[in-house]
Amino acid sequence: MYYYWHGGDIKKAETEIFKGITLKGKYDVVENAFIQATLIDPYSIDLKFSLASTQIIQKKIPDALQIYKQILHLDPNHFNTNLVYGVYSRINGDEKTYNRSIAKLKKIDSKKANEYLQKIKQTEETMEEKLNVEVPANLPANGHAIVILGYALGEDASMKPTLIERLKAGLAIAKKYPNSKIIVSGGVPKQGVTEADAMSKWLISQGIPKERILLESNSTDTVENGLFSTAILEKENIKDITLVTSASHIRRALTVFKEASDFYDKMNGKKSNRKFTNMVYLDYASLAEAQKVPNDEKLVIYRDLFRTSGIWQYPGLQR
Repeated sequence: MYYYWHGGDIKKAETEIFKGITLKGKYDVVENAFIQATLIDPYSIDLKFSLASTQIIQKKIPDALQIYKQILHLDPNHFNTNLVYGVYSRINGDEKTYNRSIAKLKKIDSKKANEYLQKIKQTEETMEEKLNVEVPANLPANGHAIVILGYALGEDASMKPTLIERLKAGLAIAKKYPNSKIIVSGGVPKQGVTEADAMSKWLISQGIPKERILLESNSTDTVENGLFSTAILEKENIKDITLVTSASHIRRALTVFKEASDFYDKMNGKKSNRKFTNMVYLDYASLAEAQKVPNDEKLVIYRDLFRTSGIWQYPGLQR
C-alpha cells in the first residue's frame, strides 16, 4: 500500500517483496501484495475485498467477480459484497446475477437496499444526460457556482492541455454569468503548486476577480473533488451548480457530486434540492460519440459511486 500511495522502485519490489514476479506498475504491486496477504490470512474478508477492488481498478472484472464469490461463500450476508458483486456482474452482461443480488440485499437490509436502488436509478439517469459543449442557458443569476475539476499537473507544475481546455469552458460560463462563484477543485501539488492554485492563477490572468474564486486544494481524485467541493457548496449555501470537466469524465463527476450532495443532506437532516448542469471540454471526435457510455466507463462510474456512498475500496486503509 505504501508503494501504491507513494511510488517506488519496481525492480526492488520484484526482488525483495515478490521474489521474482514481474510487475508492470503500481496496481500490479498492490494486487500481488493482496494475493500474498490472502494466502497468509485466508480468513480475512477485508483482504479479499481489497484484492477484488484492485482488480476492479485494473478492469479485471471476471477476476474480481471470482473473489467476490469467495467472500459470499464465507459470508453470504455481507451487504457490500452482494451489492458490488451484483452491479459489476450486470456490467459484465449477467443480469440474472444482478437480480439475485438485489433480492438478497432486500433480505439482508431492505431499507439500505432500497436506498442503493435509488442511487443506481439516479446513476442510470445521469448516464443519459445531455452533454453541453456550449454555455448552458437560463442559469440563475444568484446562488450559482461553476465547479471546474482539476487534472494532474506536469512535474514542473505546468498545466496540461486537458486542464487548460476545462478552464476555457469554465471561463466562458463565468463571463456570461458574472455573479457566479467559481470553485476550482484539485490538489496533488507539484513543486509546491496544487491544481487549484494553478487554475486560480490562470483564471485571474484572464480577468476573473480573485474574490470570485474559491479554492478546493486538497482532493486527489474525483471522489474527493465531490466530497470536498460539496463542503464548500454547503458553507456558501449554493444550490445550483454547473460542473465543468472533460466529456469522458463528466458522468462520473456528476454521479459523485450528486451522491456527495445527498449524503450532506442526510447528515444535516435537510433537503437542499441542488440542481446540476454541465459543460464539457469535448475530448471525443464528436458529441454523438461522447454521448455513448461504454462498459469501462460504467465500471468506474459505479466504482466511484460506491466509494462516495461510504464503501471503502480498501477496508480500513483507503476509501
